[in-house]
Amino acid sequence: MSFNIALTGLNAVTEQLNTVSNNIANTGTTGFKSSRTEFGSVYADTQAMGVEVLGNTQSISLGGALVNTGRTLDMAISGGGFFVVKGTSGETQYTRAGVFGTDAANYIVNAAGQKLQGYPTDADGNLLTGSLGDLRIKASTLPAKATDSLEFVANLDANEVPPAVAFDPANPGDPNGYNHTYTTKVYDSLGKEHTLTQYFVNTGANTWDAHYYLNGAAMTPASQAITFNTDGSLDTGGAVTLDGITPPGATPLEIVIDYTGTSQYGTDFGVSTNLASGYTSGEQTGVGIDSKGNVFVNYSNGQSQQQGQVVLASFINAEGLKNVSGTSWVETIDSGAALIGTAGVAQFGKINAGTLENSNVDLTEELVTLMQGQRNYQANTKVISTQKDLDQILFSAM
Repeated sequence: MSFNIALTGLNAVTEQLNTVSNNIANTGTTGFKSSRTEFGSVYADTQAMGVEVLGNTQSISLGGALVNTGRTLDMAISGGGFFVVKGTSGETQYTRAGVFGTDAANYIVNAAGQKLQGYPTDADGNLLTGSLGDLRIKASTLPAKATDSLEFVANLDANEVPPAVAFDPANPGDPNGYNHTYTTKVYDSLGKEHTLTQYFVNTGANTWDAHYYLNGAAMTPASQAITFNTDGSLDTGGAVTLDGITPPGATPLEIVIDYTGTSQYGTDFGVSTNLASGYTSGEQTGVGIDSKGNVFVNYSNGQSQQQGQVVLASFINAEGLKNVSGTSWVETIDSGAALIGTAGVAQFGKINAGTLENSNVDLTEELVTLMQGQRNYQANTKVISTQKDLDQILFSAM
């Protein structure tokens, strides 16, 4: 009987040592979760029969240290959640290993060729929330966009008086004919740069005229009255639509200037906001990912365009996931169905771009367990050896 009990011990310890060896071997594996062998006693009624392995459990909920890599598409989750990837066979898996790159078709994939899942964008760059799919970097030139709006907030000096010389539409640059001026870069449909100039002329108490010129040519309307209340806030003239200019080879320009927030106080003229839409064409210069998993492509013209958003998955019982490798799992009845969400919301952690999550293996603990396993193995071997000696003595005495 002792021989059989010791044999079960040897088998159980052998599996434990295999688990420990696998943990130690994967100390440097990104996103790896350590395993532990669980033992249970074996009885026949009240008779002890030895030990058995109940199974191996993984420390899925224990995160590893985050390390900076500098690679844009490397990602680590700071908190709860798993990346969702899909293989060529269509099987969905969940992982904490965020080593991603792009394939020949510019899909975001891991080393196994599984495609990262998320919310893609339509042709206009609008995020298709709720439509889960393969994330892809659309590598193309960003076409030029004509300026169609200008958000302009300024303070016109209340101390100013009407200029001594009347504003001359034929010579708008005469400094004697205006109080303040400001220029803004705008773009046509071909991405060519133009200069929009505004001349502000005081016409009396709380009243001003704004004159508009594009590259020195008057726009339509050529001017607009702007009035202020006695407390300095804007009264009338909050917005104006300018057109009347067609650049060579481009579509006619139409720009809406919004003066909301503009004031008239007894301080120097100053512009706090001057945001014009539109830009020239640009070439792709890189990819960026923010803490919410939004994927952006950056262009040489200073613009960026969203390409999608990485989603994360969580489970009611993550320990119930079925392990298909040291770094990937599939859902089971025990784990429950995946709950899909975005980073930084509810139970989902934040995404750190340019960072990876190291293995959560505690090497010191594994070495201690290894030594304990070796001692247990030697003890069971000694039991078998002692039983053999006892059997030889018994048989020789018969």
